[in-house]
Amino acid sequence: MGEKLKDRLSADWREAAVPLEALGHPVRLSILHSVLSGSGDIASLTELPELGTRGQLYHHLKSLENGGWIQPLRRGIYGVPAERIVPLLTVLAATSSP
Repeated sequence: MGEKLKDRLSADWREAAVPLEALGHPVRLSILHSVLSGSGDIASLTELPELGTRGQLYHHLKSLENGGWIQPLRRGIYGVPAERIVPLLTVLAATSSP
């Protein structure tokens, strides 16, 4: 067994709860999809059909930011950190039906 796998298996997995919880809401996944597709500005995000109020948008953005899935690039513009793209796509692939 590789050393990194041993380290991962012996690690405290509870620290993964915040990032995983951030992905556990359909609106947040829509926000992430939009941001990753290049529409990470507040004006575009408020247009998402499944989004309620602007306050709800900021609530979801904060959760995604706390989970490390997005980061502010400039005022009102968000992006997905490069080092989080492959993990995000991996989590999504792991949840897809074969």
